[in-house]
Amino acid sequence: MTFWPAPAKINLFLHITGQRNDGYHELQTAFQFLDYCDQLQFFVTEKKDIRLLTPIPDVDNQENLIVRAATLLQQHAHIEQGVDITLEKNLPMGGGLGGGSSNAATTLVAMNKLWNCQLSTDELAQIGLTLGADVPIFIHGSAAWAEGVGEKLTAISPPEPWYTVIIPDCHISTAEIFSSHELTRNCEPITISRFLSGEGRNVCEDVVKKLYPPVARAIEWLAQYAKPRMTGTGACVFADFDSQAEARQVVDNLPEGWQGFVAKGCNQSPLTKKVS
Repeated sequence: MTFWPAPAKINLFLHITGQRNDGYHELQTAFQFLDYCDQLQFFVTEKKDIRLLTPIPDVDNQENLIVRAATLLQQHAHIEQGVDITLEKNLPMGGGLGGGSSNAATTLVAMNKLWNCQLSTDELAQIGLTLGADVPIFIHGSAAWAEGVGEKLTAISPPEPWYTVIIPDCHISTAEIFSSHELTRNCEPITISRFLSGEGRNVCEDVVKKLYPPVARAIEWLAQYAKPRMTGTGACVFADFDSQAEARQVVDNLPEGWQGFVAKGCNQSPLTKKVS
């Protein structure tokens, strides 16, 4: 029984440098993967139906990025087969860890192989981009510096520490944060070398802390152990540590009722490792 990983990602920083006439934000960010994953299984069928056998509560199956990704690939490659899919959901929704985009990317990569579509990574990434700006990052599978609206990628090799990740009890809408009047949209562009030397912050953090007190509390609590950061537009908050034991100790000390996990930073995606 083969499981395909759909790993989490974290944004090591996030700057917004402007806003285009079409409303999209120009940004700079750095992505790194975690060895903490959703797990998918795919069973090829002779009927053309694409079925997600483990639906996500409050998400219509036909709107789920997994089903949409498989359908797009099936149409693009003129595939006459179908697939039954199961999902073991570990990544929180609305947490800024890229779960939906990662699920879509894993579906495209897995079904390209299982349906024998023989599409290149770049072709898969083009399909993925129609589903979301983050999907190509998961398909390419390398830690990346991203610019533009997130589509201009440059591979990078930041340190790969152990992370403590806290999951605040809230679900954050990316659209809500990006439409906030209080969001900083005029960051001076920085270079990769400046980021690797320690520059950069998440400009969404202040807005999210005001709107979502659980995130503010998580950041304040984690600050007693290390420098906390928020990933994406939230809600998850993380800090890096030199060892798994140090990161685990912080998770073990979480206040009652809080959720979190320990994960290793990965510059090569667990999905890429599986395919290779």
